[in-house]
Amino acid sequence: MPTLYVTDLDGTLLRGDQRTSAYTNRAVRALIERGMRFSYATARSWNTARKATEGLEAAFPLILYNGAFIRDNATGAVLQASFFAPEEADRLAETLLGRGVQPIVYAWIDGAERFSYLREGVNRPTREFIATRKGDPRDRPVDAAARLFDGDRFYFSCIGEEEKLAPLYDRYRDAYHCVYQRDLYSGETWLEIMPAAATKPRAARRLADMLGCDRLVAFGDGANDVDLFAAADESWAVANAAPECKAAATGVIGSNEEDAVARWLEEHFAPD
Repeated sequence: MPTLYVTDLDGTLLRGDQRTSAYTNRAVRALIERGMRFSYATARSWNTARKATEGLEAAFPLILYNGAFIRDNATGAVLQASFFAPEEADRLAETLLGRGVQPIVYAWIDGAERFSYLREGVNRPTREFIATRKGDPRDRPVDAAARLFDGDRFYFSCIGEEEKLAPLYDRYRDAYHCVYQRDLYSGETWLEIMPAAATKPRAARRLADMLGCDRLVAFGDGANDVDLFAAADESWAVANAAPECKAAATGVIGSNEEDAVARWLEEHFAPD
């Protein structure tokens, strides 16, 4: 029975240094060569995901931006995308700006993926995040708020100022796919707003259909992986996972520091 194996990235496939190990890279490459249908699902972009998985050069699809995109790992070709309707994105941008929130707006502009933000006026945590993307070809600072309305928009990121972001999460959580959380590494509050169809479980099921797979096996570590587990036929939490993730899983395997996902795949994968 054809099976798609989908793993979360940060805290699951990646070790604590936010990189895949040489062991995981070798193991996953070898299994893909044997016919394993494999993907990882992440909030990261194609650019940042590939940096974290350097050494995992193989032909397989990636689920990115929490399910907004499916792209080919090797070529970057877009296999599936979810965008806001133009009027939806316009209303979101207007509301965020009107509430004093300066978002980072991800969009497809002139055939390329870009992220736009106001050159002046963004808060400290947003400036610090942008600084980590120095040299990124997607970087697109703009001088006028109207330029945040350019292109086919698919992702709004808002960082910091919890008192502003919490009411927006309450307002939009039922209409769109919203992620509201404190970042594991920076400690800052994030609100991310995506099209309703842009979720990890929906993207994983779409990808399974694209690849002709009847079963879905998932791996994860966070509360945000519980929905993916619910969509899977079998799910495995790493030992370092959150309690609610473990409770939702079929079972618990070793930790991300032990390359547990790669070791489980080596032990259990069998070609169709």
